[in-house]
Amino acid sequence: QVQLVESGGGLVQVGGSLRLSCAASRSISSFRYVGWYRQAPGKQRELVARLTSLDTTVYADSVKGRFTISTNGAKTMVYLQMNRLKPEDTAVYYCYLNTLREYWGQGTQVTVSS
Repeated sequence: QVQLVESGGGLVQVGGSLRLSCAASRSISSFRYVGWYRQAPGKQRELVARLTSLDTTVYADSVKGRFTISTNGAKTMVYLQMNRLKPEDTAVYYCYLNTLREYWGQGTQVTVSS
């Protein structure tokens, strides 16, 4: 079992930056991939960024060039650096881990005000 806890969300103005963190209860070095998803009110949850165990990344078109996913050396943290934030980035952001099972964090709210 792995518990994931997100932090770093909050209120930010358009054009600002935030860094989301996801703390895993143990090393996730055996992961297949980790990722960040988001869900805005009235919308389906969508993939924001994903990082595989081979260090390949996938980003949603809407965040390419603005967001960066990374992990720490010990593979206990997953980060999402978000720059040049837009109102449409407002959502609850969830950390996701795929090993042989799937794990989700509880989510952290990001609100971008114009």
